Amino acid sequence: MKVLLAILALVLGPQDPPRAGIAVSDSGQPVARDTMLEAFKGDAAVSNGRIKATVRKDGAIELGDGAAIHARIALLAAGGEPAVKFEKIALAENARAGATLDVSGKTAKGEVLSAKIRMKLGEVALEFQPGPGAAKVRIGTPGRFLILPDFFSDDVLIDARRIPPAAIDLPSENFLLHLADGGAAAVMGVFENREQDVRVALTGSGEARKIAASEIEFGKGKKIWVAVLAAPGLWHARDLVPDDAGKILPLEWKPPFPTSWRADFTTGRDLTDSWDVLLPAEKDKGYIKPAWLGGGANTIPPDRKRWTTVLGSFRYPCWIEAGGTGFLQPLAHPKLKMNGPVVIYPFNRVPETATDVFTVVDVARACLGVGPCQYLLDLEGQKQENKGWATCATRDMLTKIYSQGEQKAKHKEIEQRLQDVLLFVKHIRGRIERYVEFAKKTRAWLAEQAKAHPELKGPIGELEAVAAEMEERYAARAEKIKTPEHVAKMNDDFRKNVMDYEGADALDRCKAYAKALVEIGDNQDELAGEGRWVVRVLRQKAGLVMALDPRMAAVGAEVRTRTQEVLRNPAGHEGARH
Repeated sequence: MKVLLAILALVLGPQDPPRAGIAVSDSGQPVARDTMLEAFKGDAAVSNGRIKATVRKDGAIELGDGAAIHARIALLAAGGEPAVKFEKIALAENARAGATLDVSGKTAKGEVLSAKIRMKLGEVALEFQPGPGAAKVRIGTPGRFLILPDFFSDDVLIDARRIPPAAIDLPSENFLLHLADGGAAAVMGVFENREQDVRVALTGSGEARKIAASEIEFGKGKKIWVAVLAAPGLWHARDLVPDDAGKILPLEWKPPFPTSWRADFTTGRDLTDSWDVLLPAEKDKGYIKPAWLGGGANTIPPDRKRWTTVLGSFRYPCWIEAGGTGFLQPLAHPKLKMNGPVVIYPFNRVPETATDVFTVVDVARACLGVGPCQYLLDLEGQKQENKGWATCATRDMLTKIYSQGEQKAKHKEIEQRLQDVLLFVKHIRGRIERYVEFAKKTRAWLAEQAKAHPELKGPIGELEAVAAEMEERYAARAEKIKTPEHVAKMNDDFRKNVMDYEGADALDRCKAYAKALVEIGDNQDELAGEGRWVVRVLRQKAGLVMALDPRMAAVGAEVRTRTQEVLRNPAGHEGARH
């Protein structure tokens, strides 16, 4: 990371000068600090040295980084009509910590609406608090891609070229990210209201197809924030084709600053598989896989070889070299085909991230506050639960003891390990049963919904088919995973016939027990990983069917709620994150 930091410093040149404080102007004329205005004469502009917002008399609100406008924002009435005129723009706060504008206006139909618009010092977000008549905020940022960042599982990547309808509804889960054309900016919407879906409008056709704007409902007294992230190369996209599988692909992209980057790959199901981009470690020491919301960072060897359940052994598909260039090597794997667009964007901080750099997670925390944001990110649910001692580690320990003839001397250690491995088997079996029970209950609930809503039988059937995969995978491994009771019986037999036995075949007896134990453990681990994989796919699929069919909003939202609950606190062997 130090290498990358030094290289970026050379590339980016000298640091920017200290940023200015809060500045307010009326028709281009500065307004002195602590001065309050009952009404602006013309357009109002507020900046904090990082972002600039201009509120115009014609109802338009422009938000950018000072050098460019990245979002055109509108206040909407309940019927969806935008304000076309602000009859009053007042300055209610003008202090070092921030500035607040009170605006009130009308739509073309004469509907009255009002809101408070606040900018804080040092932040990159503009806050909207609704007043009478204000129902929604429209964020206009044209671009091919929109992301629903999922802090719990895989993102939902919306590619305008794959969405035929003129408008779609997306799950309302507090965050959305518009990727502005050109790769130099992203506009993030953060909102407290999770009761209404987000409406997204699309325009154009073919390669000119774009996401034009999103509409977010305030809800009762809830706030909405619109944030600007801007830097050359802030995000990057590339379209992958089947022939790219297994090839090393240099990107025409270098990270503009050190941080944790997320790569959203499109899979063979037109879903998204989210990966943490590897960062360069010190010379010849491989790569760093960034920490996940407080977890410990992992070290990946120089050959990028990694092993997880389901995928087995593979070469990690996205990384940044010490020279700063990004690379991809799409997986050539029968269980995961990377085909279509891949998008890379700044997700979270690393220790080397500068204090004046904002990522998606930073924006979420700054807007919602640490407490509410931690609740929404479900940090407790992100933590892995590991119990007991894994079967392979137990095999290695026992084999060493018996190969050295130390079984009697280490009787107590062996007994403790037998108890620990049984605890491990019970824990992983519990995770498997949780996934199986989830699949059964979800399929039953979906069947009820299909009966109640026969017009939705098709899309509900798509969800049911994904959930059914869990039971199919369980059936395929049911015999091999045995039961905890079976393992307990194996342990009892070991105590009786192997534990203190010193015959010539003691090591062979130990190896026979260990082999059977590891086969059970391996199949349990794989099945737990497969269960998590199925639920992740179902979670994404629910979001996409909502987007393509607004009638599926309630069903899709319920499925996503259920999936988050069952995904909480995975066992380490599930491969919760690649």
